[in-house]
Amino acid sequence: MERAEIVLTPTDRLILESYRELVCGLEDYLGGAYEIVLHSLESMEHSVIAIANGHYTNRHEGSPITDLALDMLRSIEQENGKSYISYFARNRRGEPLRSTTIVIYGENRRAIGLLCMNFYLNTPLHKVISHLTENAVDDRPMLTETFVDNAEELLTRVVEQVKEEVEQDSHILPSLKNKEIIKRCNSQGIFQIKSAVTSVAKLLNISKNTVYLHLKSLE
Repeated sequence: MERAEIVLTPTDRLILESYRELVCGLEDYLGGAYEIVLHSLESMEHSVIAIANGHYTNRHEGSPITDLALDMLRSIEQENGKSYISYFARNRRGEPLRSTTIVIYGENRRAIGLLCMNFYLNTPLHKVISHLTENAVDDRPMLTETFVDNAEELLTRVVEQVKEEVEQDSHILPSLKNKEIIKRCNSQGIFQIKSAVTSVAKLLNISKNTVYLHLKSLE
């Protein structure tokens, strides 16, 4: 039975629009071996509203939904509580794919779109690996990310790292070092964490009011 098209609410449209940047971000992260497609279920004839690496299938914005995408949507809906499905497939040229279809829900948990990703398994291995190396795409620096079990550990690590940097900077007067530490911590966004002021005050051995005072001076 043919699936009926739906009418999107303003909230539904905002939700789908928010996924456009996700398509671009996934392409940047995963590389050229992946075709990434965002479908709207409002129009089956023109369901593609964003696509990355569409050269694999010659699709573009405004292209129709595929029969397989609809079939995967039906399969997902038959699974209680499941919102995605991964599978192997072949396109019309016989090229093998590792694919996933993820349902996008709008208001009242109604399916309003699909995010589909197709990994082309015949992509030369050296191309896949080259995208994963440090110097693959551009000159962006290697970044360090802190993985911790709780917010307190994150705050401690950030403050200690910033404190060490500031303490080693001879151009900063001793009387201004705490202020500089708080400034740098603030620029990293750690004061968005609820317990940050209390933790920073404790780690720097100063009062919470002093932390608030330095933060106020940065406004």
